[in-house]
Amino acid sequence: MALTSPIHNYPQSHRGFHVKQKGFCETLFYRSGSKMSLRSVGLIRPTFQAVHCTLRKWKVQDATIRLLSTEQARNPEGKEGETHFGFKTVKESEKGHKVHKVFEEVAKSYDLMNDIISLGIHRLWKDIFMERLSPPRGTKLLDMAGGTGDIAFRFLKYLKNLPDSPDGGKKSHVTVADINQNMLDVGMARAERLGYKDVSPNGDTIEWVCADAEKLPFESNTFSAYTIAFGARNCTHIDRILAEAYRVLQPGGRFLCLEFSHLTNEVLQKAYDQYSFQVIPPMGQILAGNWDAYQYLVESIRRFPNQEEYKKMIEDQGFRFVSYENLTFGIVSIHSGFKF
Repeated sequence: MALTSPIHNYPQSHRGFHVKQKGFCETLFYRSGSKMSLRSVGLIRPTFQAVHCTLRKWKVQDATIRLLSTEQARNPEGKEGETHFGFKTVKESEKGHKVHKVFEEVAKSYDLMNDIISLGIHRLWKDIFMERLSPPRGTKLLDMAGGTGDIAFRFLKYLKNLPDSPDGGKKSHVTVADINQNMLDVGMARAERLGYKDVSPNGDTIEWVCADAEKLPFESNTFSAYTIAFGARNCTHIDRILAEAYRVLQPGGRFLCLEFSHLTNEVLQKAYDQYSFQVIPPMGQILAGNWDAYQYLVESIRRFPNQEEYKKMIEDQGFRFVSYENLTFGIVSIHSGFKF
């Protein structure tokens, strides 16, 4: 987040300003020395001015904060493009490293992180997500950004609970892919504890692959289903992950994405924003010792396309019968599409 002019009347030792977006009044928090102060240093009334369809301005007293839209900035001179990392603008080549560092730091407390962000409701959302997928026996699933195994274990449990077929049923397989090896290590440890190390009790198989969603190491037309839960917003180029999902799916294959989205009620959105910015980062500091990671996560949610915009992006990559379903008033949404 770049300040185009200095904010006066604050000690120079105060750095790392965090401006809470949304609402009629904004609260400015700041980092003092090596510690984050939770003390509000003033209420600021923003003046909104539309500059371009992909550029918005907030004027905060004598400071102007420029935020790019969810799409990365296009450079007509062919120079390296820019994208967003939360509310900050970074080079495209930097975002992957920054996101990798965030999840490297929170890998062991990832479930706790999800509990803080969703008040524990993420478990219910994931259960609904698997119900919507309703995988039949014989499904070959790629679960992208699934390092800790939450979706993969639900997939195997769902198949286990299906009625027995006369011939014993076809065996299914899930490939858990994640760009962060630390997340995969956590998932593999959990799999061993749950008895899912390589083969589930009913014979379905699971494997773990370190892979980039934008450059998948799989042959085209390999999987019958592709899932990604709470991972799409962390990728630099959303269009590329969608293109890769389309490529590796078999004809007739299904794409399903669970992601934080935008509430459909303005009053609820403002209340959720207050919780996100005022509660989640401090709780992340108290429970996980990491303010910055949680600050990024709540900012990244606000930068992700809304439901209709994301639906259009999925359609643009060739998917058909694209639809979405809002859960909990739109805090999260499930997007679905098919390859034909």
